[in-house]
Amino acid sequence: MSWFLLCVVTLIVGYFTYGTFITKIFGPKPQKATPAMSMNDGVDFVPLSDKKVYLIQLLNIAGLGPIFGPILGALYGPVAMLWIVFGCIFAGAVHDYFSGMLSVRANGASVPSVVGEHLGNFAKHFMNFFAVLLLMLVGVVFVLGPAKLLGSLSEMSVALWVGIIFAYYVLATVVPIDKIIGRFYPIFGALLVFMSVSLIIGLAVSDHSFYSQGLDFATNFHPTDLPLWPLLFITIACGAVSGFHATQSPLMARCMQNEKSGRFIFYGAMIGEGVIALIWCSLGLSFYESSDALNQTLANGGPAAVVHEVSTSLLGTVGGIMAVLGVIVLPITSGDTAFRSARLIIADFLNIQQKPMVKRLMIAIPMFVVGFLITKAEFGVIWRYFGWANQTTAMIMLWAAAAYLIKRDKLHWVCTIPAMFMTAVTVTYLANAEIGFSLPMNIATMIGVGATVAATIGFFIGYKPNSQLIANEKQL
Repeated sequence: MSWFLLCVVTLIVGYFTYGTFITKIFGPKPQKATPAMSMNDGVDFVPLSDKKVYLIQLLNIAGLGPIFGPILGALYGPVAMLWIVFGCIFAGAVHDYFSGMLSVRANGASVPSVVGEHLGNFAKHFMNFFAVLLLMLVGVVFVLGPAKLLGSLSEMSVALWVGIIFAYYVLATVVPIDKIIGRFYPIFGALLVFMSVSLIIGLAVSDHSFYSQGLDFATNFHPTDLPLWPLLFITIACGAVSGFHATQSPLMARCMQNEKSGRFIFYGAMIGEGVIALIWCSLGLSFYESSDALNQTLANGGPAAVVHEVSTSLLGTVGGIMAVLGVIVLPITSGDTAFRSARLIIADFLNIQQKPMVKRLMIAIPMFVVGFLITKAEFGVIWRYFGWANQTTAMIMLWAAAAYLIKRDKLHWVCTIPAMFMTAVTVTYLANAEIGFSLPMNIATMIGVGATVAATIGFFIGYKPNSQLIANEKQL
């Protein structure tokens, strides 16, 4: 328990120290009107309170990732918790802050436009395709996951739950953001808090010992000997660093009322997600006697089976159902905004105004038809593609943030170093994985390192401090 508390305290300290440091580097302008104030359209640009924006941001980004990912990551052993803590503070929260604040500075622009502004038109067009692909995968993953959990709690079929969740997604995607998302997320947030707090307390007072295999950070405990590098950093995305968040932050960039709230809303929400990830990683490491026992449950029903077994065992039938419902809330509240973000990105690309309902439906209906067809694929395959696409999006966003900083002669290394790390992770994974080129790990790693060196050299050749840009911004 003491190790878990130390990790949580480290995240909180990181928010107040490194989060403040990142904010000072960016330089928010409290006097500057945000898009919510200057472009209020009553649909997507709607001023909301900081507390409500924070809660929506947290629920938007905290889908199945900070639950399923850490459960799967627990197979590797306690080292997974180190990645959650340090990845969250130095990479994930930095990524989320810049993806949100750069969108604020770009009038609430979606991630492809933000990336294009700082990395060029090729990057913009690539991200238009890539971000929509990621969001479609996210939406589908966040339909199938909760549908399976709801199916385990009821006598209704998973297919029926898929239809019900899709129906909700259609509604939440096209109505004004304050009508459903703004009103019901506080209730969902209460379920989330109940789930998080009650489960860790339930573990503490149970017969299960924390970290049943000990706190050995040097050993890879994975029962099938899957390599730690780079798989751990793909497996645990949400809760450490996640490109999906770059697609969600612009939604709240269109609702926040003051730039000074950026650290609380964007950096802070990621820290909150890190705590959720720590809880589920601790449960995976502690509830089962070994990685083999955890893997056996995963083999029988995937992470959803772990969630159901852990929740009902620690909290009883009623408490377990409440906890599972809290887990179900997370993917549903991310899936609806995933499709909403996809609609907005497509609308920006095609230059289609979104105030008229008919134009929102013109994009949303074909999008949901495609999403439904994707649900027919095997869940495990979808998850693997989602993991790689997710981290690749984070890598591109971090390079865009680094370019923003270096052109303004600011301390770009806070984004450049995590961008380099994620480049090595994503390229190595693609070169080695079955969904990629299936190369031996030593060759894949060499390719990953080579790609990182090439990207870094290209970055320093292509981007330098811009004296005219610096002078212009000082006048604002």
